[in-house]
Amino acid sequence: MKSFFVHKGDKTIWVLFLLLSMASLVLVYSASNYLAVKQYGGENIRFLFKQLVIIGVGYVTMLGFSQIKYSHFQWGSKLALFAVIPILLVTAVMGTNINNASRWLTIPIIGISFQSSDFAKIVLLAFLARNLSKMHDKTQGGSDMYYVMGAIFLPAFLVSGLILRSNLSTSLLVFVSAFFMMWIGHVKIKYLAGLVGSGMLVVVLAFIVAKSNPNLLPRFDTWVSRIENFGGDDKDANYQVIQAKIAIASNPIIGKMPGKSSQRAFLPSAHADFIYAIIIEEYGTIIGFPVIFVYLALFYRAIVISKRSDTKFGAILSLGLMFSIISQALINIGVAVNLLPVTGQPLPLVSLGGTSFIFTSMALGMIQSISVGLQKEQDPIEEVK
Repeated sequence: MKSFFVHKGDKTIWVLFLLLSMASLVLVYSASNYLAVKQYGGENIRFLFKQLVIIGVGYVTMLGFSQIKYSHFQWGSKLALFAVIPILLVTAVMGTNINNASRWLTIPIIGISFQSSDFAKIVLLAFLARNLSKMHDKTQGGSDMYYVMGAIFLPAFLVSGLILRSNLSTSLLVFVSAFFMMWIGHVKIKYLAGLVGSGMLVVVLAFIVAKSNPNLLPRFDTWVSRIENFGGDDKDANYQVIQAKIAIASNPIIGKMPGKSSQRAFLPSAHADFIYAIIIEEYGTIIGFPVIFVYLALFYRAIVISKRSDTKFGAILSLGLMFSIISQALINIGVAVNLLPVTGQPLPLVSLGGTSFIFTSMALGMIQSISVGLQKEQDPIEEVK
């Protein structure tokens, strides 16, 4: 049992994970204070305890996945993808509606809800890393276009498309992360250009379908409204952004000091989607900028792991998973400072949210598994038939 709690892998990633996790306890406790008073009669310890439990589960998840031989993720991703497709279909048809979006799937009996798109993203990226690592061998006979279309492009379109109905930002994030993996996996530029063109065509078709049959894309009007009102003067449509800007502008250099936020009483999702605005309000840019550097440091460590990996699968997977995490963080920060339209993406490892935290921990555990196996693995591609 003691061997399980040995922290294997990249030490910097472990330190940054624990740093962000501990910071989230303080930040969530402060940002959720008004909500606790309003909804639970001042029981603000409720959110602190919930976040503590989530961190514990995430820590164990990351630790567990870091000790799995990373070659197992190759054949595991193939099996998991067959499970993900029906899970996404069930979520689209009969998902649990939370905050006006059916993105969650409730597990029967135990009643726990999770966001299936977070799991699907990890599975898809692992599956693409598997197929991209095999691409050279599979296309030597001259059928590279058919392999790329069927084994790489099709899964990316299918998973992104199934997520699209309820969550545009996550669908785009998954697609962009998949595209990044294809690029570093040396898919031909002409094929990538065709993929971009096809993606634009899908967006146009989705627009036409949504206009003719709103029930197929029930959140379409919300997406259009957010894009149209981005940077506009409509105070009602931009209420969240305006409150976030007030929080950031109140004392942008050194902040109001910990626990002194006033905008947490006005800013919806202050403890989740807009927690970065609370960070700036309470701690100022002297802490806000280092938060960005922490995420960039995580990406740098993934680059180091990728360069040292002795297999193409490990190199692509480590970069792809970390790219999706860092992209989500930058999107969240971009929304908080009004550089991007409101998306609903939480700040990884900081915002309150069980699904996001746990699956981010899973992705980091997989990256750590690759780091552990740098000197141990020969070539897992040969082991998986």
